[in-house]
Amino acid sequence: MNLSFFDQFSPPYLLGIPLILPSLLLPALLFPSPGRRWISNRLSTLQLWSIHLITKQLMTPLNKAGHKWALPLTSLILLLLSINLMGLLPYTFTPTTQLSMNMALAFPLWLATLLTGLRNQPSVSLAHLLPEGTPMLLIPALIMIETTSLLIRPLALGVRLTANLTAGHLLIQLISTATITLLPMMPSISALTALILLLLTVLEVAVAMIQAYVFVLLLSLYLQENI
Repeated sequence: MNLSFFDQFSPPYLLGIPLILPSLLLPALLFPSPGRRWISNRLSTLQLWSIHLITKQLMTPLNKAGHKWALPLTSLILLLLSINLMGLLPYTFTPTTQLSMNMALAFPLWLATLLTGLRNQPSVSLAHLLPEGTPMLLIPALIMIETTSLLIRPLALGVRLTANLTAGHLLIQLISTATITLLPMMPSISALTALILLLLTVLEVAVAMIQAYVFVLLLSLYLQENI
């Protein structure tokens, strides 16, 4: 079987049907179903504490008007965390390595923050395109630069998440392939490579969590600019 390093990023198919949608819905099964009691076991307590901590961190930069976004932003970070971490398991597929999916998450949410600002305070939102005290000759150039930087935000969100996760997965596959290849020839070098692979896996767990947090944090900062 002739496989390339990038085959792991191809979405799996079953009977010609892409399985990316079930892989997106599967992490939702990890969360406890609501019951009559607020706290049913230690796992539920840990999950509720984590959700409370994440919500508090995301809502800290926002004023009171932005707290209505708590549910979508918290749901988004939990979705990204679940998908990124489950994608590190063997024989799994990581949907967030697909730029199309990340852009599908980034663009509508960025557009929602932009439209919120244009609806609630259009003059303040448009004032971001031209800094105060700009010389007359620089006004057209600065407006074009600020408009470009504004429109490139969703692309930066999607590319950042895709590039970081893709680079980590490729690095893990390269080092694991080297470990298996060196095992019959140089066992000591293979053991050292396996140790590096273990440390890299721990690092990738941290990267998966950090990238999900950065993605949602930047969205909350864009929201704060517009409210």
